[in-house]
Amino acid sequence: MLFSMTEQGFSTTTGFGTLQVSSDDQYGFRPYQLMVASIAVCSGTVMTKIFKKKRLNVADIQIEAKATRNPKIADRIETIDIHFKIKGEHLEDKMDKIMALTRKNCSMVQSVLGSIKVNETYELV
Repeated sequence: MLFSMTEQGFSTTTGFGTLQVSSDDQYGFRPYQLMVASIAVCSGTVMTKIFKKKRLNVADIQIEAKATRNPKIADRIETIDIHFKIKGEHLEDKMDKIMALTRKNCSMVQSVLGSIKVNETYELV
């Protein structure tokens, strides 16, 4: 990816459009938002693949992600809490294993282990 400086931050163009990144959320995504989104959506994508591979009927997944940052150390992301709301059938006895597989196979989570604590929870709706 090639990022070019703009008046408010940086931008890059991909096959899906232009991505604006800025420290001011009036002008684009803030870098920490992209980090949190990458980790949350990677986990959700892996989870979706696991459901499909196991032929489990899942109608919807909503992901809530929240970062806790440390203002004393450059607003460093210390913790990311990811909560999955899953609408599906016959999942109760399978979710612990699916959560473990999701964590193990999410490249973004695996990339930040040891630096950022990632907590994953779920509820069946």
